[in-house]
Amino acid sequence: MGNSAMENMEPVEVFHYFEEMNSIPRGSGNEKRISDYLVSFAKEHNLEVIQDKALNVIIRKPGTKGYEESPGVVIQGHMDMVCEKRPDVMHDFLTDPIKMKVVGDMLYANGTTLGGDDGIAVAMGMAVLASDTLEHPPVELLVTTSEETGMDGAHALDPKNILGKTLINIDSEEEGILTVSCAGGCSSKINLPIIWEDADSSRAAYIIDITGLKGGHSGVEIHTGRANANKLMARLLKSINLDTDLNLCSINGGSKHNAIARDARAVVCVNLEAVPMLKEKISSLEHIFRDEFKVSDPDIKIELNPVENMPKRIMSKATRDNIINFMYLIPNGVQSVSLDIEGLVESSLNLGVVQTGEESIEIISSIRSSVGSIKDNIFHTVAAIAELTNGKVTAESDYPEWKYNPDSKVRLLFIELYEKLFGEKPLISAIHAGLECAIFDKKFEGKMDMISVGPTIVGVHTAEEHLSIPSTQRTWKYLTEVLKALK
Repeated sequence: MGNSAMENMEPVEVFHYFEEMNSIPRGSGNEKRISDYLVSFAKEHNLEVIQDKALNVIIRKPGTKGYEESPGVVIQGHMDMVCEKRPDVMHDFLTDPIKMKVVGDMLYANGTTLGGDDGIAVAMGMAVLASDTLEHPPVELLVTTSEETGMDGAHALDPKNILGKTLINIDSEEEGILTVSCAGGCSSKINLPIIWEDADSSRAAYIIDITGLKGGHSGVEIHTGRANANKLMARLLKSINLDTDLNLCSINGGSKHNAIARDARAVVCVNLEAVPMLKEKISSLEHIFRDEFKVSDPDIKIELNPVENMPKRIMSKATRDNIINFMYLIPNGVQSVSLDIEGLVESSLNLGVVQTGEESIEIISSIRSSVGSIKDNIFHTVAAIAELTNGKVTAESDYPEWKYNPDSKVRLLFIELYEKLFGEKPLISAIHAGLECAIFDKKFEGKMDMISVGPTIVGVHTAEEHLSIPSTQRTWKYLTEVLKALK
């Protein structure tokens, strides 16, 4: 490997393919090269391969000796990754490879997302396909596209291209937890029209930055109570506007609908006599926010800096009120908890992205629920708030929930082997996040026996993402033993 610290890191084949994948930019929507790479891999190993119009890749390998007639198994992951980085890091996700480093027993990237979600699944599948020593039934590696932005590849998959009836999804992020159910979800996209007016050059213009938040995955980490920078900005602007006539020039926050917003910026104008109040308000709210989120987000920072060149235009008062009120009113965070499964978040909403354009402000939120009717109700709540604030709403990337299968044979096998290998029982869990299993469950009409597993990955969807090396080693052993038992 290129990094000497990773040179002989076990399992060698898995980390070899993971490093090769990370040399190819593969953000959601930029998957042609990584898809072609997988096709080339299949051809190099003389394996049957299908690349469909959505760039999904299916690679088939026959069963090994004694397993030729065994029922087929599908190993599944997605090729795309979330592209996040620290503000101080220079990295172009369209051209630059992911640079990795080993810190203790963890594998990190250099200030960016690592791509363990879900490159490690693909690397394990490739290692199975390339092996001459593993025992296994007929295997299909199914690698989908654009999972992170709406599971587009899974939606586009033709079920006729899949032969196996057992599917192992490797897109869970905590070792020892077997995921057997997941929430459904959708994205709400709101457009609030902007009416522009000429700015008053006698006023003072400032940039307000909210930074220092942890962010995180809007599904699996929504229960942590972390602050959302977009919601904090709405509170701040609402408070300032109560005390003075605030002009709003632009507002932007967050980067992904499925990531908790970790920063937000607004450009505002106020009368010169209101500047002392503005500075005091910023200082006061920074202390208030830090106190409210002292456990979950203790490093919240609000900065106020003057704008050198006065903006030439501002939003009308009606536009300003609409955007502030919408962001202030929209629900955010956990909306309900399950009464059936202890500790499971049942439904949530994440105010993910706010972006000022030429004609409108676009706001994208992620809605999740393990109950379809509740998901619909949250969407209609957002739509009602949009209607009150002159916005238009559309639903995108709608996907179903994956319901628990009490008759799953693969679940029983995974439980048995986990106890045998590691001397303890695994946790059987539902997850408050979307998994492609939900779409496959619908596509295969409930006839695909599925489970989701994976090694421990921390800080998914953030620049602090890191992968446990020992957990990867154990998960690889676990996977190979499962394949051996599926005779």
